Amino acid sequence: MGLDTNSPIPLHIQLKEILLKEIRSGIYTEKIPSEKELMNRFSVSRTTVREAVSALVNEGILKKIHGKGTFITFRPVNEWLGSIKSLTTTIKNMGMKPGIKLISHGIKSEPEIAEILGLKEYYLIERLRFADDHPIALERTYYPVEIGRKLATYDLNQIILYDVLESIGVIFYEAEQKITVSMPTPNDAKLLGINPSSSILFIERLTYDNRGNKVEYYNGIYRADRYTFMIKLSKKR
Repeated sequence: MGLDTNSPIPLHIQLKEILLKEIRSGIYTEKIPSEKELMNRFSVSRTTVREAVSALVNEGILKKIHGKGTFITFRPVNEWLGSIKSLTTTIKNMGMKPGIKLISHGIKSEPEIAEILGLKEYYLIERLRFADDHPIALERTYYPVEIGRKLATYDLNQIILYDVLESIGVIFYEAEQKITVSMPTPNDAKLLGINPSSSILFIERLTYDNRGNKVEYYNGIYRADRYTFMIKLSKKR
């Protein structure tokens, strides 16, 4: 992969995107090549390399250590699909520190959501999620009002919703999930610390209990640069 000198996109931005793709794909696992190595590989000036690397440092992807090199601080959260589990569990499984910030909660009655749950009104819990202090997802979970009120008696800045739900007798049995690509609203982009023109992963999930009752509708907005959904496939014999 090389730089396009005929492109209107500045060379340092092209180089930044190439380095970011290579970091995400695992080509570099600890540190990136030196300035001289990048200059030789891409036939660019030291200034171009430094501008590209500085942009990734400012975004928290890289960290410079004087005399040692430029190291990778960014690791995407990888979630293996196929089971119902909390985001907190997924983040911990990556060896990262989970964090939660409550944005809002309360009884709502937006027709579109109410229709999905088959209710006239519902309880919304909106929380910003972090991995190693970096915002990675904005979660909106919708419950029947009775369930939502029970959850609201706990500290919503701390609790794992799925654990509390089980403790109050709400057992998730199966779910239907859809993952699409979308664009964030300006406010959502601000909360996630991304450009409003960035693409995001939009997750919708409707969960049922063992009696077939709808107990949760979930939609989550995930940073596409910090979160990856994975699935293992096998050929049927």
